[in-house]
Amino acid sequence: MTSTHLHFLTSVGVKKPNSIRNKDVMCPFCARELLTDIIDTDGPIMLLKNKYPVLQRSFQTVLIETDDCDAELSNYSNEHLYRLFQFAFNHWIKMEESGKYESVLLFKNHGPLSGGSIAHSHMQIIGLEDVDYTIDIKTEDFIGLEIDSSGGTEFTLSTLPKIGFYEFNVKLGERNEMETFARYVQTAAHYILTNFPFHCNSYNLFFYKLGEERYAKIVPRFVTSPLYIGFSIPQIPDNLEWMKEDIKKHYFTNTEHIHT
Repeated sequence: MTSTHLHFLTSVGVKKPNSIRNKDVMCPFCARELLTDIIDTDGPIMLLKNKYPVLQRSFQTVLIETDDCDAELSNYSNEHLYRLFQFAFNHWIKMEESGKYESVLLFKNHGPLSGGSIAHSHMQIIGLEDVDYTIDIKTEDFIGLEIDSSGGTEFTLSTLPKIGFYEFNVKLGERNEMETFARYVQTAAHYILTNFPFHCNSYNLFFYKLGEERYAKIVPRFVTSPLYIGFSIPQIPDNLEWMKEDIKKHYFTNTEHIHT
């Protein structure tokens, strides 16, 4: 039977190290020789079972993006970025097609307000046995002002944000457009951390499969609005058109994707 809630194991959660808030904590992902339950590797990229599986009725994995503790998705080289996205999607789809799970989550936390605990860049792929995340996700969540597009792959700024304020969407066209998809995601992350009109050091990156379509949503993180927490009412800012043009100015004035 499909469930609407995940059960969190607090006895496991309290044991998790936190290198985001406590810089004296040794980074567990840098001690690669001590890592266990490795599922797959591709050079510096590694997928392994989560040492702290805090969610009941799930299969939790961690995807370590790089062996450089100071690197971040917004600044990866094109070669590494494409390699990472192909690796992540291959394992995400493999878990989906295994038939073992009601749905499979792929997401990334970055920064102190993201809900993450380890600073070293990583994603998570989690198979949920009886929770379908798509129940509360609608195609309208990915409607927005077009920033750029190539082929069937589109980069937009949400006009109906799910949580509120600013949310960036990327819709994947054909699977062979993965490089464009990855560059758009990277552009959103770079804009949030570097050129955003408000100081921001945190974001979440979520991936979705709705029907035959796949999407990414990149969300800058601040303290969440009490109107959303208490009443589930998202707010839409009045400067979306300005932000759309600002991103175009920074990243799409030339044919090449350039960080400025």
